[in-house]
Amino acid sequence: MQFTVQQIAEALGAECQGDTGLTIIRAAEPGDAGPTDLAMAMAPKYAEALSNGDARAAVLWEGADWQALGLSAAIFVPRPRMAMAGITAMLDRGQGIEPGVHPSAVIDPTAQIGANVSIGPLSVVGARAQIGAGAVIGAHCVIGLDAVLGENAVLREMVSIGARARIGDRFIAQPGARIGGDGFSFVTPEVSGVENVRKTMGDQGGAKAQTWLRIHSLGAVEIGDDVEVGSNCTIDNGTIRNTCIGNGTKLDNLVHVGHNTRVGQDCLLCGQTGVSGSVEIGNNVVLGGQTGVVDNIFIGNGVISGGGTKILSNVPAGRVIMGYPGIKMESHTDIYKAQRRLPRMARDVEALKKAVFKQPPSD
Repeated sequence: MQFTVQQIAEALGAECQGDTGLTIIRAAEPGDAGPTDLAMAMAPKYAEALSNGDARAAVLWEGADWQALGLSAAIFVPRPRMAMAGITAMLDRGQGIEPGVHPSAVIDPTAQIGANVSIGPLSVVGARAQIGAGAVIGAHCVIGLDAVLGENAVLREMVSIGARARIGDRFIAQPGARIGGDGFSFVTPEVSGVENVRKTMGDQGGAKAQTWLRIHSLGAVEIGDDVEVGSNCTIDNGTIRNTCIGNGTKLDNLVHVGHNTRVGQDCLLCGQTGVSGSVEIGNNVVLGGQTGVVDNIFIGNGVISGGGTKILSNVPAGRVIMGYPGIKMESHTDIYKAQRRLPRMARDVEALKKAVFKQPPSD
């Protein structure tokens, strides 16, 4: 796979100058770039490393003096990260999954397989499952009975899709993702200590130790178009209704979405985020890494939570929150600054106490 500088620039809708017929085979960091690499030097601080490599072509910021940097050609981009999306898409060599169905794959005769589908070694496709045209199924994947997988989906190795899941087009799942496991739903015959604690905020009352009984998951998982899930993500089936993930939403590695939860469109759930059951999440929500969300609340459109935030109550649309419990980010910052001042304040108070107690008694 190779392109000229001109072809890459045209694909990006960007300006290019110099010897635009140079052949590019891969992208590289400036200091590591060779003669057939495209150096990603999109800001002056990165361009300083060009002298350590042998790049002849680079992606630069608008207005950069490419000749002074010793280059033969350059592409100029106004929005570097957006350019990265286009360049990496062009130069991605994929995972090398062979076209067609591997002889070791097990496919139920009632399954419907679309045109130009690739299915890797030791994968299993269940009864009445439907796989859309152009899908790529990696090795050791499992697609359950009555599951629907859209066109041009990509499942990396060891992905499992549970029974009755419905997944849209251009879905991407990284290794080990698990879609459609049972929800974590259990109940005790009588009121449990946990239920009492939720009411009293601390007192278990007279609850006795009891055995937990399973509440079965009768729902499934619905996922829209252009959704991506990272390695070892888990999305649980709903109890009665389906768990839903909206179009364009992206889940990082190790994200958990609990039963009945509904995630809106174009959301980002970053690494190790955990969302409990029956949560309603709006559109364009960003939950930073290790965000935790309690069950049965809503998070409005456009909310952003900083990393490590614990969301314990409803969050109105547009709010930026941080902390444990999650509060407005500016309030959390003020509290943090105050906490850092506490040792000094304690020393000041101690000094004031000593000064006051040393004063002679008044007549």
